[in-house]
Amino acid sequence: MITFLSGGTGTPKLVRGFRKLYNDSDISVVVNTAEDMWVSGNHLSPDIDTVMYLFAGILNTDTWWGIEDDTTITNDFLNKMGENEFITVGDQDRAVHIARAAMLKRGLSLTESTKLICRELRVYANVLPMTDQEVTTFVTTPDTEMHFQEYWVKKKGRVEITGVKRRCKGESQNGGPCKDEPAATPEVIDAIESADSVIIGPSNPVTSISPILECSGVREALKKQFVIVMSPFIGDTPISGPAKALMEAWGLKPTSRGTYNLYKDFLDIFIQDTRDTDIIPGAVVLDTLMLDEKISIELAESVNALIKRE
Repeated sequence: MITFLSGGTGTPKLVRGFRKLYNDSDISVVVNTAEDMWVSGNHLSPDIDTVMYLFAGILNTDTWWGIEDDTTITNDFLNKMGENEFITVGDQDRAVHIARAAMLKRGLSLTESTKLICRELRVYANVLPMTDQEVTTFVTTPDTEMHFQEYWVKKKGRVEITGVKRRCKGESQNGGPCKDEPAATPEVIDAIESADSVIIGPSNPVTSISPILECSGVREALKKQFVIVMSPFIGDTPISGPAKALMEAWGLKPTSRGTYNLYKDFLDIFIQDTRDTDIIPGAVVLDTLMLDEKISIELAESVNALIKRE
């Protein structure tokens, strides 16, 4: 079995390649949930949904979010009535959000809800939320604080950010600072400990992967495992998304070296792109720019060879 830590679009692109090498039932994906939010009374879990839709064969791989060929009739009509949603949610996608919200309101955990939705979508991979607690990433600006989705989707990442905070459900409207580590679920720890290898793909270190690492027991479990980490940077340019600005706001260098330093206490193999100019001693150099499925498969084959060699 192989286990991925995933968020955003980088790691799912790598998972797409690995699906050609492994049965879905032999793949576990521990997914970031710190970008979840409630939209029009429904529960959006973007990173979980991307992974579920990938395994279900319905993911829109042009955008790497949402369902392929989905319509936006409900979203359009809501906007017409003045209920503007800054995230465009497709109609089938919204049905998943509605179902998940109903499950959560009935008292099911996010892990239980995800398992039920996977069953209905005929997803045979083990898709696991990092925690069943409500954890949210906020960014701070010179003037205010906002949910990561508001920063990246509504503001399109075009505002200066001065910091990144993780908040847990608590006393304030946005939740208070997480006083204790969120609890990783037993399923998450088991997926890490029982894997032949754990892979952290080229996902954003600050908002996609670090929330998972901040869950209790995760780093400790990783230190006992064979872990491969893939850099999301080529030089100081992220392969996708706002990783550069977020790394700087977090006080880290937005480079492969900055990424390496964040993970070095538990990684065994570090992978950089062939175009990166600052190669870390001992790093494996591969083409990590997964522009299409063919490159994803070739990259997966190269990474799998490292696993087999271990």
